[in-house]
Amino acid sequence: MNKFFGAITLSMVCGAIGFTAPLTLADTMQTDKFEADPQQRWTYVSDQVMGGVSQGQLQFEQQDGEKYARMSGRVSTENNGGFIQFRKTIDKGAIESAQGVYLRVRGNSAGYFIHLRTAGTLLPWQYYQASFRASEDWQIIRLPLAEFTRSSSWLRSTIVAGSIRSIGVVAFGSDYQAEIDVAEIGFYD
Repeated sequence: MNKFFGAITLSMVCGAIGFTAPLTLADTMQTDKFEADPQQRWTYVSDQVMGGVSQGQLQFEQQDGEKYARMSGRVSTENNGGFIQFRKTIDKGAIESAQGVYLRVRGNSAGYFIHLRTAGTLLPWQYYQASFRASEDWQIIRLPLAEFTRSSSWLRSTIVAGSIRSIGVVAFGSDYQAEIDVAEIGFYD
């Protein structure tokens, strides 16, 4: 059995019984492990750009030799707000065959989202989203593109991988304290 086939088979079997296996390079594309100046690729944005009052920050940390992004802050729905996020631009054509998003993450057991913007999300409030819960221990989360929902009926009902232009990790939608660490994020085929 070759290395690629073995990794895919192990991932499929483990996923079917509720376990996650680490992804291998054969499974991933456009991966970011927050090395080599991540502040050049990732930006922090909050609802303050539209008059909201949520407050937070993005820091790049290292612990036991592992680098990761940490977003923390207070999400507030006051004044029509309700989000903090960090995001990265995706080069056109960089992920033509992606089937989903994966991340290695830990947090404060709160709910979070991945937001994807595409060539068709022209307005600031348009995106595709999928939710996940970040437990206190490091875990791999896989979010198939088919499970992302659109924010508006004006958008296509499904995402075309090659049209993805940005990815964001978002604390959103209710009043809560956010704290999430992301050690690796990318797309898988």
